[in-house]
Amino acid sequence: MSATAVHSLWTMGAAGPMGKIPTPHIEYAQLTPVLIILGAAMVAVLVEAFVPRRGRYYAQVFLAVVAIVASFAAVVALAAGGYGSTKAHIAAMGAVAVDGPALFLQGTILLASLVAVFTFAERRLDPEVHGNRTDSFAAQAASVPGSESEKEAVKAGFTTTEVFPLVLFAIGGMLVFPAANDLLTLFVALEVFSLPLYLLCAVARRKRMMSQEAAVKYFLLGAFSSAFLLFGIALLYGYAGSVSYARIADVVDGTVQNVDPALAQTMGNDALLLIGGAMILLGLLFKVGAVPFHMWTPDVYQGAPTPVTGFMAAATKVAAFGALLRLLYVVLPGMRWDWRPVMWAVAIITMLGGAIVAITQTDIKRMLAYSSIAHAGFILAGVIATTPQGVSSVLFYLVTYSFVTIGAFAVVTLVRDAGGEATHLSKWAGLGRRSPLVAAVFAVFMLAFAGIPLTSGFSGKFAVFKAAADGGAGGLVVVGVISSAIAAFFYIRVIVLMFFSEPKADGPTVAVPSPLTMTTIGVGVAVTLVLGLAPQYFLDLANQAGVFVR
Repeated sequence: MSATAVHSLWTMGAAGPMGKIPTPHIEYAQLTPVLIILGAAMVAVLVEAFVPRRGRYYAQVFLAVVAIVASFAAVVALAAGGYGSTKAHIAAMGAVAVDGPALFLQGTILLASLVAVFTFAERRLDPEVHGNRTDSFAAQAASVPGSESEKEAVKAGFTTTEVFPLVLFAIGGMLVFPAANDLLTLFVALEVFSLPLYLLCAVARRKRMMSQEAAVKYFLLGAFSSAFLLFGIALLYGYAGSVSYARIADVVDGTVQNVDPALAQTMGNDALLLIGGAMILLGLLFKVGAVPFHMWTPDVYQGAPTPVTGFMAAATKVAAFGALLRLLYVVLPGMRWDWRPVMWAVAIITMLGGAIVAITQTDIKRMLAYSSIAHAGFILAGVIATTPQGVSSVLFYLVTYSFVTIGAFAVVTLVRDAGGEATHLSKWAGLGRRSPLVAAVFAVFMLAFAGIPLTSGFSGKFAVFKAAADGGAGGLVVVGVISSAIAAFFYIRVIVLMFFSEPKADGPTVAVPSPLTMTTIGVGVAVTLVLGLAPQYFLDLANQAGVFVR
């Protein structure tokens, strides 16, 4: 065959049956929240490259804050324009859903990220070194801990301002994750927000070896869970002949028409559906931190720089639960009888496991890590409800949880001794007498975690337990209440330790933060009290946003 004949065959094949390659149709206006954040992240990389070292910190903080605020304004504009309700639809050629849950979760992620970025920018907690202010991050991330190059970087007053572009990329991935409407978009979003988090975990200024160990553990286990997710995507593609959520749901329901003859052999093979669905679920449960996929959580929370821990604990949970809800409610509602018993088991062992193991912890960050595992179990109770009320209760719980978490970790950054943060529980003894205000604020967060009435934690737990009970999961609610009672013990133990113990002579001091961290803690307390005392408006908002577009 001549070269021309081959060329003409090739061009005919590429052009397809209609003789034209279809141009992609992207609704840029509806994707503005994500585009603003990713655009700012790229600009932030250029700032690192071209702005002199002295001006980088201010440029990066300004850029990050402006980008997050602008992105949040875009989310509000879309919601006000009806894209959360009447105009909800699938954008970007079926890749991204613009609907109530997506916009609600994106708004939550952006608000949580904004207050988290304030803790990243904090530079007044550590004493000045060689006349230079220092933050929570290594002077030079590339230098070996304890080496000469590290000492020189500290002496020269270097700072790792690269954390700001990394945070922006992570936020960008998190915004796409709960809105992803096909499995490939889901996987790409997962990698876009996971890779920056692996790096951020490794750059603590103090306890650098511990920080790097945490990052390696997170990276290895994260890669492992991503592999499961990807394998599940491949199997579901084999089952449905498509990675689109709507198409997979149609094949599950048996309503699909025009089957591709090349896929007719495997399409509708239930083994592929069950194994593929289970693998994708495993990948998402890892990100949520549910037992038995939780082993990374305590080590990573303890080793990562505390501002990163707060950001990760809040924003990652919001994004991962959003993706989990969409997968179970949009793709696999036809398999409810298959996945509900499995999720029952996961929720029960997550609630009880997180609460019981947290009692044995002596480090405040590890205790909060196990507490976050128990909270993942409580949120799963709302997921299992499989009703619109279940969706809205999960959305509301995620808002309450994220602000309490970031606030609590922001308080942890303030209690310090000569080695940096004093995270051992024994160091917190008598804190209420030394620094009553900080101890009182932390007590408010502990009571919210415990779900005591008049705090946001009570409103959130009440919403998910009520949805679970109405959805026929009453047994789960009983286990949830027992777990909450167990968990209350270790939260209240911290309060007793702070207010009813004698302070030690060599105890830690409470650093006076800049207005940045004060704002983070203030917002955390305000949200905790407002959502506890007057939650109705936000519950209504979550109800309105609780309908997925199919």
